[in-house]
Amino acid sequence: MKTNEKPQRFEAAALLEFATQLLLKAGLQQDMAETVAATLLESDLMGHTTHGLALLTPYLGSIEQGHMTLSGSPRVISDTGASVTWDGHRLPGAWLTHQAIDLALDRIKTQPVITVAIQKSHHIGCLAAYPERATQKGLMMLLSCSDPGFNRVAPFGGTTGVYSPNPIAAGIPTSGDPIIFDISTSATAAGMVNQTHKAGQKLPHPWLLDADGNATDDPSTFYDEKAPSTILPLGGMDTGYKGFALGIMVEAMTTALSGHGRANEPNGWLSSVFLQIIDPAAFAGQQAFTDQMDYLVEKSLASAVPEGNPPVRLPGQRALKLREEYRKDGVPLSAIITLSLIHI
Repeated sequence: MKTNEKPQRFEAAALLEFATQLLLKAGLQQDMAETVAATLLESDLMGHTTHGLALLTPYLGSIEQGHMTLSGSPRVISDTGASVTWDGHRLPGAWLTHQAIDLALDRIKTQPVITVAIQKSHHIGCLAAYPERATQKGLMMLLSCSDPGFNRVAPFGGTTGVYSPNPIAAGIPTSGDPIIFDISTSATAAGMVNQTHKAGQKLPHPWLLDADGNATDDPSTFYDEKAPSTILPLGGMDTGYKGFALGIMVEAMTTALSGHGRANEPNGWLSSVFLQIIDPAAFAGQQAFTDQMDYLVEKSLASAVPEGNPPVRLPGQRALKLREEYRKDGVPLSAIITLSLIHI
């Protein structure tokens, strides 16, 4: 199969079963295997292909290398009722994150805000796959993570990598579809660099910074053994100081609040996680919140656009539409991902 062939489509249920069985065969606990498989599939359904089933092969490799814990529970480091901190013991990130959401959804019944910080989780995948669990209940969710073992994003003005792409996600309820976004605080995610490199393509924009301080769109420079490029902060060469500031904020919420991060010089694939669920009813009230968000949605969608351009699209709107289409017509997987899965 050539990597430039049109993506094949597969039934979502078949992909879910396939991924679950592979994870079970690798030794993952039943509920963990089901949760990880469902989260990866959800990512593909929403069009986030770099963090969907493309991660199945590296996850299985991590299991084989003994870098993912296959069963057990997180250790409670701190629990004040409204805030909880866990040691994730390298348990599957998707499972840990959903466990944290379960806890937060239960406690939000008696608290206005619940916050969970997790140290030493395994990779949690696509952050956009989680917020709907809160928005379906009229709640708001904030979610962020960092990888303290990965340091390929350079601080603004520097060329040496210090931190990770550090995504921020949110789910915001409205009277209609929720607003959902998942954005890196760097110019791009490492998964996009890797996927583009494997496809033999250039990045859409010069999102990398070579060792000489020049912006480049060549993903192969990221894998240069002698002088690898780094990922620019969000905003690039012009306003990257903003992305750098946001990246620092994520480090504070994830590694610092959870108590384990870069200062510990960890090895392997890890995530530090920050999860917060907010009940609008505990503030100015659910209706007041909905009224404000609905007004913003209405005015945004009605905003004038240049002639010939598509209308304004809200964050998450495309992902929700794709998910509906893919559930009906099948999930498209690129030739690269399909080949990877075939050779597992």
